[in-house]
Amino acid sequence: MSVKSLTRLGVPLGIVLIVVMLVVPLPAVVLDLMIALNITGALLVLMVAMFIHKPLEFSAFPSVILVMTLFRLALNVSATRLVLLDGYAGKVIDTFGHFVVGGSLIVGLIVFAILLVIQFVVITNGAGRVAEVGARFTLDAMPGKQMAIDADLNSGLIDEEEARRRRAEVHAEADFHGAMDGASKFVKGDAIAAIVITLVNLLGGFAIGVAQYGMPFGEAINTYSLLSIGDGLVSQIPALLLSVATGLIVTRAVADSDMGSDIVGQIFQRKMPLRVAGFGALALCAIPGLPKLPFLVAGGLMLLGASRIDESAAGTTTADADATAGDLAQVPDTPEALVAEIRVDPLGLELSADLIDLVDSRSGGDLLDRVKALRRKVAGELGIVIPPVRTRDNLELPANTYAITLYGAEVARGEAPRGTVLAIGEFLGSLPGTPTREPVFGLDAKWIPAELRHQAEIGGATVVDRASVVTTHLAEVVHQHASRLLGREDVRLLTDVVKRTHPVVIEELTPTQLSLGEVQRVLRGLLEERIPIRDLVRIFEALSVRAAISKDLDGLVEAARAALEPALAAPFVTDGVLHAISFEPRLEQQMLEGLRPTEQGAVVVLDPDVAQHVLLGLVQAAQAAENTDVQPVLVCAPALRAAVRRLVAPTVERLPVFSYAELGAAREVRSVAVVSAAGARPALGAGV
Repeated sequence: MSVKSLTRLGVPLGIVLIVVMLVVPLPAVVLDLMIALNITGALLVLMVAMFIHKPLEFSAFPSVILVMTLFRLALNVSATRLVLLDGYAGKVIDTFGHFVVGGSLIVGLIVFAILLVIQFVVITNGAGRVAEVGARFTLDAMPGKQMAIDADLNSGLIDEEEARRRRAEVHAEADFHGAMDGASKFVKGDAIAAIVITLVNLLGGFAIGVAQYGMPFGEAINTYSLLSIGDGLVSQIPALLLSVATGLIVTRAVADSDMGSDIVGQIFQRKMPLRVAGFGALALCAIPGLPKLPFLVAGGLMLLGASRIDESAAGTTTADADATAGDLAQVPDTPEALVAEIRVDPLGLELSADLIDLVDSRSGGDLLDRVKALRRKVAGELGIVIPPVRTRDNLELPANTYAITLYGAEVARGEAPRGTVLAIGEFLGSLPGTPTREPVFGLDAKWIPAELRHQAEIGGATVVDRASVVTTHLAEVVHQHASRLLGREDVRLLTDVVKRTHPVVIEELTPTQLSLGEVQRVLRGLLEERIPIRDLVRIFEALSVRAAISKDLDGLVEAARAALEPALAAPFVTDGVLHAISFEPRLEQQMLEGLRPTEQGAVVVLDPDVAQHVLLGLVQAAQAAENTDVQPVLVCAPALRAAVRRLVAPTVERLPVFSYAELGAAREVRSVAVVSAAGARPALGAGV
């Protein structure tokens, strides 16, 4: 049988043997071996508990407590059987009863009582209370940890695999602390059982010795009492070790090293505490009657330890930080430095003075890391590489305010008050805080004190930290203005990447058929409608075919859309159903007749009153659909699509516009509203 099979079957077989020990008598020699294994196993568990870095590294500990407790109780039963039947329970118990306590019944009882008090009153009760509080707080913190993981995932700071790992770790931590809360009851019950078993051995042994074996009163007390005390001590030593291990596990915080290294490193980190303790020990020597040597040795060791501690590392780090700050403050007055100062950054994030903690890693700020992760996320979603986000402070901004700039011009602004979190929901009236609106979707929200986060989550609100609010707002601005961020150099970079794997596609397209600037205009046209340009190969192939016929911008964009057609409507399809807003046929015919070509592309010429009613109807239809948790799209004839998009974009920016030929991703197209020249009306049919 392989080692793996033995490992898998060993524990179940061991538990079965423990149950057998409860009913089958054991020879004294076997009992000695089992007692030795019990003490050694408890010592091993204690050492494992001390050398782990975090509690989850010993996630099997609650089960170990149960098995070890059951094993120890089985040994108690076996020892009791031998004590009462034979008046002898092996060399180990006999030695503990005579040698360890000096053969004195009174000493044995006192030592046994002290061990019980240490285990039951001090360690077990304390560990049980810590386990109970840890389980409650861990379970209470689960929603907040899950929200933090979701926020990091949405901001691009972590990927889906890391998010799944963290969620599994949160669940495992909650399960572990819940199991430890129950396992601590085993340890407490074991201490109570030890008292009962010892009393039973004392009274039962005395009764059997006097009544059954005819022993004299003093001999019966001496024989069975020492055996009972020996059995109790043999049981309490591993029980005490296991109780200490339980206390170490439940009080262990997550760290980068084992417990011994943490304790020594943290206690002997500073000179001053050791010096004070050393001089205090030496001062006690002045008290008349106290022995001088012990305190001199203790104080001398403290002072010797203080002299060996080197605090220069911390001072060097601080000095280096100050020097770095000084170097940054002294910007040379050179033309290159001035040009760098006046350069307009494509994308910027400005923070008021009181929001600097968001980017200060020393105070836990991770905004810069999240912004860097956002660039990776946008590249994966849209297919473009946005320029680095320049983050700096702006003393002119009001308190608690941040601003997002695009080519030096502010395009968005929000607030992130220090010491607060953003609670998003409908029932926030009972929570103190400052009412506001979520910056991306305009939802009702409130900035509440950070310590009320759990209370808000219990009330059903979605709670987001300040860094996530800023990052999410920045991500929305990037998506909204992605077309403006796509520069000529970016297009060159994208074409070079495609050329490495598909050189023929690029050679046919540029510069033979389209210039780099014309390709840029097409890609910008796609990004303006929030269409990812990741599939550049198919886009460039479609542009090559269309450019041979016409270089009209609308035609090129529509050709690229046709190449991407299977993926266009997919984000708006739910369970195979696409919810659509359409035009009344007579209105659509009127629009076709009103098509006019311009330098910027085709536009729809309508009577101003008709155009106003149409736009108002679209706004009402889109809002009505969104109120029912439906994301609608506007569909129209292929010839109208580009012109209709130009018509509705300034008013209903979030409403996607598709042609009838671009709905292939949906199994069913369900009409939610029909817009006419007089406004919008709900659709009568279930589908279109």
